[in-house]
Amino acid sequence: MVASQNSKIIEDILKLKKEREAVILAHNYQLGEVQDIADFIGDSLDLSQRAAKTDARVIVFCGVHFMAETASLLCPDKIVLLPDEHAGCPMADMVTAEALRDKKRQFPEASVVCYINTTAEVKAECDICCTSSNALKVVATLPRNKPILFVPDKYLGSYLSKVSGREMLLWPGYCPTHQRIMAKDILSLKEQYPKAKVLVHPECRSEVVVLADEVLSTGGIIKFVKESKAEAFIIGTEIGIIYRLKKENPDKRFIPVSEQAVCPNMKLITLEKILWSLEEMTFQVTVPDAIRDKAQEAVRKMLQLS
Repeated sequence: MVASQNSKIIEDILKLKKEREAVILAHNYQLGEVQDIADFIGDSLDLSQRAAKTDARVIVFCGVHFMAETASLLCPDKIVLLPDEHAGCPMADMVTAEALRDKKRQFPEASVVCYINTTAEVKAECDICCTSSNALKVVATLPRNKPILFVPDKYLGSYLSKVSGREMLLWPGYCPTHQRIMAKDILSLKEQYPKAKVLVHPECRSEVVVLADEVLSTGGIIKFVKESKAEAFIIGTEIGIIYRLKKENPDKRFIPVSEQAVCPNMKLITLEKILWSLEEMTFQVTVPDAIRDKAQEAVRKMLQLS
């Protein structure tokens, strides 16, 4: 009965998608059913690039609010829909434009870099944006005689500082989902699976990152696994990625560091909500004109490096 119901929903989504001239973008952390219906699946950088290049009239963004907002920044002439208006990002909420302006007054000489996990209002206060997959490349372009104010993820910023050797002023933000990935669990799994490669996201705690064989964005994890000859992988990021990893690599084994590493906001979007979003053309995500140009510039600078 459930399969039959889903088949009808999928049929209706595909019909409406054609009528609306829509494209469906889904993040690697989305539910499996959402990944299956998407035209493109990827990390924040992949999806930003797809949004910037699409000829579709409507973008249905299956992710969280800042991602849909970034798509709206890059495609002001498109209608951008977020199927659940409550799909937010706790990390993005840990920095406000007002608080960032205060910090910039304290460190006027600093280059300001914002992780893509921020609001458009915050992006408008930054020199350049980055994702976890291109952060090192972004940092390398900044003047070496200036410190870098990095917002909002202290763990990604700490990792970048260590790898690049650059001085970083770190905002005290973090991802609650990646906080649940613990070093003790990795050590235990390494004992159980000594030949498995440990792949973790740079949003993880610093003590977790140092235990990894590779520190990668979700897109980087997908690529590494595909190209690796290893047969087993310990995965230190949100567990939604494992659906895609298994689907694309059926002969390989994937062990999540923690079954608790679930982003509840990413899981809010379902097939029913995608259908409803296309039917009602809601929830539309837009960026106020007053901040669009500056925020757009920070994102475009990033994309030019990618």
